[in-house]
Amino acid sequence: MKTAALVIFLVMYLLMIVKSSHRTWFALGAAILFMVVGVLSPGEALGAVNWNVLMMMCGTMVIVSYFIDSQMPGRIADKILGKSSDVRSVIILMSLFAGVISALVDNVATVLMIAPVGMAVCRKMDISPVPMILAIAVSSNLQGAATLVGDTTSILLGDYARMDFLDFFWLHGKPGIFFGVELGALATIPVMLILFRHLRQPIETQTRTQVRDYGPSILLVAMIAVLISLSFFPEKPDVSNGLVCMSFALLCIGRDLIRNRKTSGLKTALSEIDFQTLLLLLGLFIAVKAITEAGVISDLASMIAGAGGGNLFLLFTIIVWASVLISAFVDNIPYVATMLPVISQISLTLGIEPYVLYFGLLTGATLGGNITPIGASANITGIGILRKNGYEVGFREFMKIGLPFTLVAVTAGYLYIWFIWGGGI
Repeated sequence: MKTAALVIFLVMYLLMIVKSSHRTWFALGAAILFMVVGVLSPGEALGAVNWNVLMMMCGTMVIVSYFIDSQMPGRIADKILGKSSDVRSVIILMSLFAGVISALVDNVATVLMIAPVGMAVCRKMDISPVPMILAIAVSSNLQGAATLVGDTTSILLGDYARMDFLDFFWLHGKPGIFFGVELGALATIPVMLILFRHLRQPIETQTRTQVRDYGPSILLVAMIAVLISLSFFPEKPDVSNGLVCMSFALLCIGRDLIRNRKTSGLKTALSEIDFQTLLLLLGLFIAVKAITEAGVISDLASMIAGAGGGNLFLLFTIIVWASVLISAFVDNIPYVATMLPVISQISLTLGIEPYVLYFGLLTGATLGGNITPIGASANITGIGILRKNGYEVGFREFMKIGLPFTLVAVTAGYLYIWFIWGGGI
């Protein structure tokens, strides 16, 4: 069964790479095949789907549709263009801005909120939005490990290691993982300067967009505030964030119907829901659950633990870079969940505090998803936005940005964590 699960998974990924425009159907086909061959029952498959993420995406897509229609992204784009000298500096500012937001809000929601601003900037400049949106997506994913609320993997670590929000900043008298992630983010600036060196068109700001309705912007900010507040309640239901986003989406719809007394806004909002991206994620959730149940993820974790032996530096290095490689192709949530108890046991055996290995795991697993377009939900979301606007992005085009981002950011975080948390042991 394990061999069959691995073969189905690898064939799915190969087909997704070769025929990226049909990746949604390959993921769904693989999900069905896993059930047909008996790796998962239909009930287990449904249970594998992260409904919280899907509801967050669906609700945020609706709100963002009203946000775009209000012309607020255009107004923000005017402000950003006014502070930028050329297109390259606009892309860098937008990616850093997305990273800051993503440290406090789920990275998928961040892409959904910031990408429309990036699209508005590109429309004003009459340039391709592909570099802009990809930079926003990878920056959002990069910053997810900075705080307890930035990514599901951070929440998993916080729950397992009994860490609170402030522990990501300062823990046991030492600076926490937050500063390692920020060093990684700063290290990507020279990378962007090189990657986008040809985008030196000067900025011309001749128009000033008028905002038609401030209501969607207020609701969007309120939703972010509620999502951040919820992070301080550890016993909340797993679908809390999704329910919040769906509730604010319904508020937006209700407000529009009462205010305008017509359904045109609702029809537009529903048409903006990217069902292909939602279905792609659904299929991938089931596929990853299948190889997890088959024991493939556990085998990978055991191989990583065994390869390091009793040498802490070697073990730390293997955990970081193996996590980068694995997370480029496998959803990092089940991988991190599997590795946390493994690391805990290794730390007990070596008689050390586990934080250097915990932080190494989080750095590699979170940032590794930036290597491929399907390694992280934020990347899938960004590519979905581009596709809806008529731009197809393949593996090679994505990796031209994602790979150097990942290598530079992970290296910075890897060195920081070792010298702060590993060198003194």
